[in-house]
Amino acid sequence: MLKWVINIMKCLIIIAGKGSRLKSLSESKPLASLLDVPLVERVIRSAIEAGVDGFYTVVGYRGDQVREFLEDLGAKIDAPITVIENDDWEKANGLSVLKAKEFLAEPFFLMMGDHLFDPDIARKMIDFPLAENEIALAVDEDLKNPMVDMDDVTRVMAQDGLIQNIGKGIEQYNCFDTGIFLCNPVLFSAIEQSVRETGDDSLSGGVRILAGKGRVRAMPIDGRFWIDIDDPERYKQAERYLLP
Repeated sequence: MLKWVINIMKCLIIIAGKGSRLKSLSESKPLASLLDVPLVERVIRSAIEAGVDGFYTVVGYRGDQVREFLEDLGAKIDAPITVIENDDWEKANGLSVLKAKEFLAEPFFLMMGDHLFDPDIARKMIDFPLAENEIALAVDEDLKNPMVDMDDVTRVMAQDGLIQNIGKGIEQYNCFDTGIFLCNPVLFSAIEQSVRETGDDSLSGGVRILAGKGRVRAMPIDGRFWIDIDDPERYKQAERYLLP
């Protein structure tokens, strides 16, 4: 298998949604502070620790507030942050991914602005064998992970290292979507195909298109930490985990 030679790694972070279930903690979910550090800053700093040297962030709800924060953060860290607007932030997250199409022509990480993770997951992904027409998703094979919200998590069915199906409502699954992807631009055309052929404008819709072609690889995280901060309960779990 031909593997990319990756010298410079960029990261696309999706932070356009409203995050209404976390509204009690912050009007802007990406800026909700966890142990005095906003969620999106934690994601960015973990990505930098893994080797990322530049960011594209797609904002929507309270975009001006988030943009101002990211511009200030960009001046403090050794990596540029480009902010992209998504006026259709109330629709599915695949449209946020598509907003970055014109900026990313090389391999890139795709991460969610509310998914905290062990930087070792991303480090491992950089060395993951991947062909140019493939993407990879970091998956959690621990179906009893107490930090997973079973009512909201995106479920994944994988076999022989390839993802067969993905979605929140699928009945047959053997791992969870951590929200950490290693991608190439084929993802953009897959999301566009999903919208065109099925009307599904979600990221998972695009992933399903590629999975149907055998082009989505599953990378187990081998018990490493990750959590989707989607409600106060998960927020408290993350806080307990991160406390020294």
